[in-house]
Amino acid sequence: MSVSRGPLQETRALLDPTAPARPHIVEPWPRGVSRKASMRISDVLGALQLEFPAVTNSKLRFLEEQGLVEPVRSASGYRQYSPADVERLRFVLRQQRDRYLPLKVIGEQLDALDLGDESAAPAPARLATADGAHRPAIAGRWTTAGLAADAGVPEDFVVALVEAGVLRPTARGYFDPWSRDVVALAAALNEHGIDTRHLRAFRTAAERQVDLVDQVVAPWRGQHAASSRARAGTLAAEVGELCSQLHTVLVRAGVTELSP
Repeated sequence: MSVSRGPLQETRALLDPTAPARPHIVEPWPRGVSRKASMRISDVLGALQLEFPAVTNSKLRFLEEQGLVEPVRSASGYRQYSPADVERLRFVLRQQRDRYLPLKVIGEQLDALDLGDESAAPAPARLATADGAHRPAIAGRWTTAGLAADAGVPEDFVVALVEAGVLRPTARGYFDPWSRDVVALAAALNEHGIDTRHLRAFRTAAERQVDLVDQVVAPWRGQHAASSRARAGTLAAEVGELCSQLHTVLVRAGVTELSP
């Protein structure tokens, strides 16, 4: 928000162009969200774990160390967060999960948001149901029927992806949050005559890349320090994104050679 000038200040500014301008104050992002630090770290985890089941105390402390969130300390030294802090954390975690962005880039995005650049503002992460209502995505709760309905494909198409080894449900029959994107992309390829059995190669290639990432982060993951384990998660996201980008470039280069 900006501080408005009164008539006297406006007149003085016109008479004396060298007079210093009143400061333009921009509320840090997210604007309009309470900054009252009334939430304990357990409250924050409760608010985030529905969408991010893997988030932990150590992850939150690591993000604090990186300067991405700044909880206040109570008189007894405990961290206390505000609803605005939770939204900043949600933004960071989504950018890591959905776009594999490095924390440095995410920090730059937050800086831009703090300065009023609304073009970087995230859209709410919501999924539309068949009746047009909206609900948040719930990690790990897709069933075969629900996944098929949300992706707009026949249920036997999802079954075929499972049989081909492209999708892997849990022992209780649920699918992870990425499964919806896998089904949608597989359906788009199917329209071009690429059958589900041909997609097994994609799964194999992805698993090999994950193995490479695992080799990189293993030394960090094996340490007992909470910050080291959090660093392993961040490093895995960054290296995974680099692998994905390299794969994309190689495919695009190969496709270009097919053009007449």
